[in-house]
Amino acid sequence: MVHYRSMKDWNDYALILALHRSSTLRATAVAMGTTHTTVARRLALLEKQYSASIFERIPGGYRATPFGEQLVATAMQVESVIRESERLYCASNEKLAGSITLSLGEPMSQFLLARELGEFTRLYPSINLKVKSSTQFADLDKGEADVVIRGAPKLPEHLIGRRLYQLGLCFYAHKDYCRNTPRKDWRWIAPLENEVWPQWLAQSPYPEVSIGIAIDDIISRYHAILNGVGMGRTACFMGDPHPDLVRLPGSTPVLQYDIWLLTHPDLYEQPKVKLLMQFLTEALMAKKALVEGSS
Repeated sequence: MVHYRSMKDWNDYALILALHRSSTLRATAVAMGTTHTTVARRLALLEKQYSASIFERIPGGYRATPFGEQLVATAMQVESVIRESERLYCASNEKLAGSITLSLGEPMSQFLLARELGEFTRLYPSINLKVKSSTQFADLDKGEADVVIRGAPKLPEHLIGRRLYQLGLCFYAHKDYCRNTPRKDWRWIAPLENEVWPQWLAQSPYPEVSIGIAIDDIISRYHAILNGVGMGRTACFMGDPHPDLVRLPGSTPVLQYDIWLLTHPDLYEQPKVKLLMQFLTEALMAKKALVEGSS
C-alpha cells in the first residue's frame, strides 16, 4: 500500500523534477550542484518515506512510475507558484534597475532567444539589458559580462550557474537540393577548421560526397544551406524550424557540448542578475527538445 505524505521541503520536489527532466543521476547531480551519490541517497529516502517507488530504472536512466508522475505533476505546480512569487517580488524590488550585460553566441541570440529577450525588457523596463553576441567567451572576472550562455565541454569551476542540456546538431539541405541536384554534383558545406566538429564527415550519411565550400561561422553556413549551395551540418534549433530545410535521410541529431548559464560569484546575489538567470532558465528549458533535436 502506498502511504501518501505531503512533502514539506521544496528541495524534495526540486529533486523529483530534476531527475524527471534529466533522466540520469549524474545529469541531475550536475543540474542541482551536488553528487550523483547524494541524489541516489535522497531518492532512496523519499521512496522509503512513501513506501513506494517514485522512479524505475530503464535503459539509459530513470523514468517516473505512475505514482512518481503524480509527484512530478505536483512538483511542477509548486515550482510554478514559487516562480510566480519570486517574479512578483522581483517586479516590486526597487533594486531591479540599471544595466545588465548578457553574453551569448550569435546563433542563440538570432534564432533562439530574440523574442524572449524582447519580452524580458518589456516586463522589466527599468533594467537596461545589453546583449553581446560573440563567439568569444566573455571573461566574467574582468567584468566583460554579468551573465553568459555558452556551449562548452567544461567551464571555470569558480563560476555559479547550471548546466541546462546538450546542443543537438544534424545534417540538413534545402528541401529541393537533393531532388534537383544530380547525385554526382552533391557537395558539402564544411566548417573552415575540422577541429570545430571532429569526425563530422564520417558521421554524416554521405561521407563519400566531396566538400564544395568551407565557411568559418555557423550562421553563414546555415544561410548557404538554405540557399541551396550544398548540404551541411547545423544546430537543430536553427535547421528544424525552417520549412525549407529538411534533415538528410539517415541522419540523426548528435549531442555535442553542454550549454551553461553562468554568472560570477560576486554578482549572483544581485536581484537583477538572479532575475535574468531565472528568466533565461525558464525560457531555455522550455526549448530543450528543440535544442537537443528531439522535438
